[in-house]
Amino acid sequence: MARKFEEIPVWQKARELCRRIYSVTKQKPFCYDRGLVDQITRAAVSVLSNIAEGVERGSTAELLQFLFIAKGSAGEVRAQLYVAEDQNYITNKESEELRNAAQEISYQLSNWIKSLQTPDAPVGPRYNKEKSKSDKIYEENHHFWEEKARKDYEERIKEK
Repeated sequence: MARKFEEIPVWQKARELCRRIYSVTKQKPFCYDRGLVDQITRAAVSVLSNIAEGVERGSTAELLQFLFIAKGSAGEVRAQLYVAEDQNYITNKESEELRNAAQEISYQLSNWIKSLQTPDAPVGPRYNKEKSKSDKIYEENHHFWEEKARKDYEERIKEK
């Protein structure tokens, strides 16, 4: 990828989720559960950190590896939000809003992963003078995948 990770919309969403997780974990009584606070904040940080690290790595295979880790961490955040809600650290509404944000990030990561797992996606270095096919595909289609992820997310919300 020729662009900085800070410009990638899913990284920006992950950063916002992380900020919101830190905010709710500072409130009482949540802040007293040091184990859960540590685990959920680490998972939230892991989402945006792994996106950034994958983008900064030199191959599509490494990018995919880190995107899968970021997706797993988004799932971990969702699971821990249920724990926080069950312990009455946060309201059902707060938990649902944060879980939905994490789920949207997961959908966007899934679609990004799918776009990189095409037969045309190169497996070697991504950083050279000419853009790879996967970079060109991403630049041409990332808006499509983001829109598709948003629509998939909205449909799943409606199904509930």
